Amino acid sequence: MIRRKTDMEKEVRERMRDGKGTVEILHVFRRAELHGRARLLARMRLARGCSIGYHLHDGEEEIFYILSGTGRVTEGSTISQVGPGDAVLTASGEGHSIENLGDEPLDFMATILMY
Repeated sequence: MIRRKTDMEKEVRERMRDGKGTVEILHVFRRAELHGRARLLARMRLARGCSIGYHLHDGEEEIFYILSGTGRVTEGSTISQVGPGDAVLTASGEGHSIENLGDEPLDFMATILMY
């Protein structure tokens, strides 16, 4: 199946997971289209100063792959700066948040795999 960018569903969420500002989600494929044990495959975009608040994953893991921009990821008590080409894996039982630190949008792919 080929999904053209123009056919992908765009969603905008305010204060996602009690974060700051707006998160733009471009759903590459929806959960119902993914026949494996996945529930999200999307390009996420955080504008300057926006974030996804800290949240836990239970029975699933989330992968972020940074495409452009700079951000700060908090995993438990660890805070790390991330940029293009960096990847983050948050396992079941762990939590994380991500925030745009730069002037440009922070774009990243997000995938959630369920156990």
